[in-house]
Amino acid sequence: MPEIYLAFLGALPWVGVLLAPWGPWRVREVLDSKVDPDPIDLSDITVLIPARNEAVTVQPMLRALDAQGTGMRIVLIDDQSDDDTIRFARAATQNLQIVSVHALPAGWSGKLWALEQGCKYVHTPLTLLLDADIELRPGILAALRERMQHDKLALISLMASLRMQSFWERLLMPAFIYFFKLLYPFHLSNTPHCRQVAAAAGGCVLLRTRVLEEIGGFHSLRDALIDDCTLAERVKSLGHRTWMGLTHSVRSLRAYDDLAGVWNMVARSAFTQLHYSIVRLLACTAILIIAFWIPTAALLLPDAAVRIVAATTLGAMMISYLPTLRFYSCSPAWALAMPLIGSLYLAMTWTSAVRYWCGYRCYWKNRTYTKTLDSGSG
Repeated sequence: MPEIYLAFLGALPWVGVLLAPWGPWRVREVLDSKVDPDPIDLSDITVLIPARNEAVTVQPMLRALDAQGTGMRIVLIDDQSDDDTIRFARAATQNLQIVSVHALPAGWSGKLWALEQGCKYVHTPLTLLLDADIELRPGILAALRERMQHDKLALISLMASLRMQSFWERLLMPAFIYFFKLLYPFHLSNTPHCRQVAAAAGGCVLLRTRVLEEIGGFHSLRDALIDDCTLAERVKSLGHRTWMGLTHSVRSLRAYDDLAGVWNMVARSAFTQLHYSIVRLLACTAILIIAFWIPTAALLLPDAAVRIVAATTLGAMMISYLPTLRFYSCSPAWALAMPLIGSLYLAMTWTSAVRYWCGYRCYWKNRTYTKTLDSGSG
């Protein structure tokens, strides 16, 4: 009876996810802030903030950063903004140096070129890379530094809590983090001897300045669109320790109120994750069809044994997703939408591939990056 074999085939990916010894579905790697009533000296940290048209988020981001402690140097690199980013930034804090970027050379992404310009102003042992849409809760920067020193880390990064207010955000954003953890298991990334897996979230990365210099600065990453994980990979390849975790104390302010916003965010780098390989794309497609579509279709078949296997498979799928939903205080009912969620992410991945085949790698912040990573428009 081929239906039962197909049903068992659909179960295999979820058995693998649940039984993998590194537990990619679990929520174990977590770091949150401990608020200290006394002012904390952060003079050993320089903060680099690349900003392009971030007028909506830059003010709350800078005010939250100011509340972290005293003495740190804040450098905001303006990447040709044509809105009120700079005016709002200056109004938010006096502890700010603004550096302007006037041209984007071919072969660089905008963010990395901005960070490269900002590096010239770093003279402290530690460098914090912070996106202009990231809000830090009080005490988290001190907690990051403490963990870095205690565990002798060269790089530590936290996955920001994404905004989950609109329907599409609640449907897709917890899954974005869930799938990221499946692709880059935090336990393996945090294990020193496992150099094949290295993860970081570019919105909040604290690293030792000497290690950044050791890998060749941002010049060595200049053509990377997934720059955060590439950075972690370079640091780890030199034998340094890195750490990646979840948190409630680093929060993204960026809103994705409609499906198009989420779609473009995922599609800008999904095919890059697959190294632009049609073989990997087809393999990914086959895995997602097996994992999401076969159990759902099998549930509708008349054979009772097939339906039992399909229901058990769907249950395992949902169980693997529940810890992520629970961590972000989302209703467990969203786990019922996993087949739909998986299908949408597969469609976004194909969109990313089609765009690449049409001649460009990425469109982001009014810039089009071609296959050769030209600066494009903007």
